[in-house]
Amino acid sequence: QVRLVESGGGLVQPGGSLRLSCAASGSIFSINDMAWYRQAPGKQRELVAVITSGGMTNYADSVKGRFTISRDNALNTVYLQMNSLKPEDTAVYYCNAAIIVTFPYAYNYWGQGTQVTVSS
Repeated sequence: QVRLVESGGGLVQPGGSLRLSCAASGSIFSINDMAWYRQAPGKQRELVAVITSGGMTNYADSVKGRFTISRDNALNTVYLQMNSLKPEDTAVYYCNAAIIVTFPYAYNYWGQGTQVTVSS
């Protein structure tokens, strides 16, 4: 079975930083795109950042220049470095990955979510 486990959320003051991690485990052949989404109370889930297996990245306009997504393919792990955090970044952050268990079929997997709260 494939699992995505996130860590690194918490409470931080405005202007502070947090680093989220998400590790994939199980019977994994390979992983295509990995991404972070977030969902604030009363809002739809939105894409924050995505990284391809080759390292190409894309970001939501609201986080460009403040957040950095990266991955370690050997560890099947994706990271989200969040700097200059704002109260509007408060949300549950979810890891997402397109994982191939049996080549060539890729399926979408989600983590359980980790709470990020930006408040003074």
